[in-house]
Amino acid sequence: MNGSDASAPLSITTDDLSLAIDGVRMEVRATGDRVFVEVPTALAALRLARRLPNGLETTGPTRFLLATGLTTEIRVRGRTVLVLGSTARPGPLARRLGVAPAEVRLAGLVGAGWSGLSAAVDAVRRLLG
Repeated sequence: MNGSDASAPLSITTDDLSLAIDGVRMEVRATGDRVFVEVPTALAALRLARRLPNGLETTGPTRFLLATGLTTEIRVRGRTVLVLGSTARPGPLARRLGVAPAEVRLAGLVGAGWSGLSAAVDAVRRLLG
């Protein structure tokens, strides 16, 4: 399914929602059949993904997302790093990291990691300069 699929059983729209899991605060927004969760760091996103319950293919969040035609994108610094739900296509990397049936977006992880490293370097420069 994609964002323009009018046949999705459930549609969500939000602009100002946040949630916290294990002390990690995340901003949430949604448009139609896609929910975007902004996690502060790539490590926090991976840690949260690895905490998803076993049997995720048939129970819990994935079952709900598939039944409702929804997809959740986990994003770090504006880059999608994990996709879970009706449009997720897990590959070898997701299985290796233990997050399947989520799809891992390697380019998103690299970009988010680089952006985080750049921000940390800039913060140190400001402190020292």
